[in-house]
Amino acid sequence: MKILVTGSTGQLGYDVVREGFNRGFEVIDIGSKDLNIINNYEVGQFIKGARPDAIIHCAAYTAVDQAEDDKEACWDVNVLGTRNLANAAKDVKAKFIYISTDYVFDGRGHRPFKETDETNPIGYYGLTKSEGEKKVKSILDTWFIVRISWVFGLNGNNFVKTMLRLAESRDELSVVGDQVGSPTYTLDLSRLLLDMVCTEKYGIYHASNEGFCSWAEFANEIFRQSGKKVKVHSITTEEYPTRARRPKNSRMSKQKLIDNGFNPLPEWQDALRRYLSELTHEVKK
Repeated sequence: MKILVTGSTGQLGYDVVREGFNRGFEVIDIGSKDLNIINNYEVGQFIKGARPDAIIHCAAYTAVDQAEDDKEACWDVNVLGTRNLANAAKDVKAKFIYISTDYVFDGRGHRPFKETDETNPIGYYGLTKSEGEKKVKSILDTWFIVRISWVFGLNGNNFVKTMLRLAESRDELSVVGDQVGSPTYTLDLSRLLLDMVCTEKYGIYHASNEGFCSWAEFANEIFRQSGKKVKVHSITTEEYPTRARRPKNSRMSKQKLIDNGFNPLPEWQDALRRYLSELTHEVKK
């Protein structure tokens, strides 16, 4: 199978490419320097030339706070770029996986959001990802939409790396404790995406590591597993104001994965343990 992966220099795209090569797939890895996804003609020509069997669309504008002030750029990448790729996928009859986010929900309540729940984003980034979902569904007859949350991986910056860096100079930290969700290890997710693209079990899925935690609980576990002596003070969202509003409830039900025979991702604590080991191995190289 020939798979084209957009956003190959990002956290998720990097691992999808790595896992794809490990499985013996023919992988075309595309970063922003390789293809301008907001140029419809360029995208169409590139995809026609490459003729992939599947496109896993990981590229996205993900600067959540910056998106509130840089709306045009965020819309262009997340909505127009997605439209262009979906149209190109349709032309060459390629399977299409669109990576979406927990930010398409408003974060109200405490129950996990189901795949069938209405989206109601409270920030501009979430709005553009929701509109991207709509483009995919309107253009393609069959598609995968995979919503993820709280991503951490080897390539790029993330919450785990930030906590480890701060632990080098701080013995106390204040971390938001009233936003609850599920961390997602990109290596685990990449394996699921490649399993998924080999099937025709289309639809909307939620895919994050199993279990829920707050950011403060996540930080505590990072320090516990890494042996860092840092005291975490749990604070409210209101005590840590940001340019963009964040959903307080990012719990997502993964029932559809189970119903369709996919293995849920491992518990987030186990994912963190393996990730910290991978980070240590990279440092020693």
